[in-house]
Amino acid sequence: MNNNDRLVRLRYALDIKDLDMVEIFKLGEMEIKIEDVQRMLLKAKNDEDSTVNEYLKKCDNRTLEAFLNGLIVYKRGRREPKPGEPQKQEFMIKNERNVNNVLLKKIKIALALTSEEMLDILDEAGVHLSKNELSAVLRKEGQRNYKECGDRYARNFLKGLALKYRD
Repeated sequence: MNNNDRLVRLRYALDIKDLDMVEIFKLGEMEIKIEDVQRMLLKAKNDEDSTVNEYLKKCDNRTLEAFLNGLIVYKRGRREPKPGEPQKQEFMIKNERNVNNVLLKKIKIALALTSEEMLDILDEAGVHLSKNELSAVLRKEGQRNYKECGDRYARNFLKGLALKYRD
């Protein structure tokens, strides 16, 4: 699963319109035109091989995280930094391995979900996790009990979100 897939699935699950996506990117401190958003969501047509997973515009890690940061501000409002705290938040996605972990954390924050609600969403999609396993996925990378989140869990979490928010 690539970042474009994650963006498409999240957009579908939360029923976000193109204009709202432009606004969310702006809240995440990234200027993107509506045409670029649409190109990130559209797959390239390839007659020979229908299994190609290429989008018209690639969504890199920085773009995805800017969208997730903007989604938090869009849903919950801008948080005033505490004294001594840096103005700009540093990016959490450092490599391809922790994208799903950051995705789950930021969606949890944006939608103000509890761990129980996240487990219910995963259950609805047919994935059964223990509270300890979820806690390990939500930990900061480098901590002793940190566990990498695989595509299967992220995909099913987004599927469960769609089931919850689109019904």
